[in-house]
Amino acid sequence: MAVPFNRPFTTGKEFEYIQQAIASGVLSGNGQFTRRCQTWLEQQIRCKKALLTHSCTAALEMAAILTDIQPGDEVLMPSYTFVSTANAFVLRGGVPVFVDIRPDTLNIDETKIETAITSRTKAIVPVHYAGVGCDMDSIMDIARRHDLWVIEDAAQGLMSTYKGEPLGSFGHLAATSFHETKNIICGEGGALLISDDRLCDRAEIIWEKGTNRSQFFQGKVDKYTWVDIGSSYLPSEVNAAFLWAQIEEAENITQRRLSLWKGYNEKLEILEAHNNLRRPVIPRECAHNAHMYYILLPDSHIRQSLITYFQCNDINAVFHYVPLHSSPAGLQYGRSSGNLFQTDDLSNRLLRLPLWVGMDEERINLVLKAIFKYISLSSS
Repeated sequence: MAVPFNRPFTTGKEFEYIQQAIASGVLSGNGQFTRRCQTWLEQQIRCKKALLTHSCTAALEMAAILTDIQPGDEVLMPSYTFVSTANAFVLRGGVPVFVDIRPDTLNIDETKIETAITSRTKAIVPVHYAGVGCDMDSIMDIARRHDLWVIEDAAQGLMSTYKGEPLGSFGHLAATSFHETKNIICGEGGALLISDDRLCDRAEIIWEKGTNRSQFFQGKVDKYTWVDIGSSYLPSEVNAAFLWAQIEEAENITQRRLSLWKGYNEKLEILEAHNNLRRPVIPRECAHNAHMYYILLPDSHIRQSLITYFQCNDINAVFHYVPLHSSPAGLQYGRSSGNLFQTDDLSNRLLRLPLWVGMDEERINLVLKAIFKYISLSSS
């Protein structure tokens, strides 16, 4: 493709740090690079503890264990999200309860959460779509009044804020992603972010396969053994070394993505003014990380037609999630709360445009030219 949808960015220091990890003799994880990354996350997010994981999915699975999800417990979440958001809780016997999304940000509609709560509700999982924060004030207020856990799915949210505070810092727990399609990457990876003191010690045990190995190395016990359920959630030190090279450039990466995002947004304003499409909405209280640039087209037919037109012009643009409530597993394991009109409507009209660090002005202009040309041909 002349313009691929994504191209993983490297800073140039990844190989150097991987070589250092190899020379250290610690490759299985929890070495110097793991600790550097975790310390940075704790300072950046201002959480009590950060634990690197081999994926954001793993971090969400740890969150389900830590919040003691039992068979039949209900977990409120948007349907417009990746399958891991639901799978993590289904694996513990939990029931995803799908709540509709807001028409502006495509985040969970906080005004519809309270009506979805039942005696079986255990947690709320807000998903910060496209790195734009949910209304965390309202969500945390609801959670406090109903004694519910809040687990932020901040897979797309690193370096974004809500009312000046980092996404991932509001809930009792949060999960973020370093998958190659995210802003800060290590191929495949994630982190569990813990803001509730009550969960820190047990999180390390679950992270270390259900053993108190971390306490042993801290000198808190004279030997370590199996004390709880858990699994092998640590990433390798090679992944952590790669990630550290990215983290060092996190601010620069974010600014470069924002520049590309603004390039799209400014040029497409005129098409929005003529009702040819709708641009992303960023609430005043949110500062985003330019994780993605999407447009909302009038209907699914026009979206598919534009995708085909892009392909003919060597440009890869893609839609996003199939709503979980309408998927086979979603129908089997979850249920919907009320009408999910916005989810059904917006998911059929959303198209993500190519955006990656290293895209030059020529490629941005190719995408924009194709959009304007398509709309011109469609209107004639």
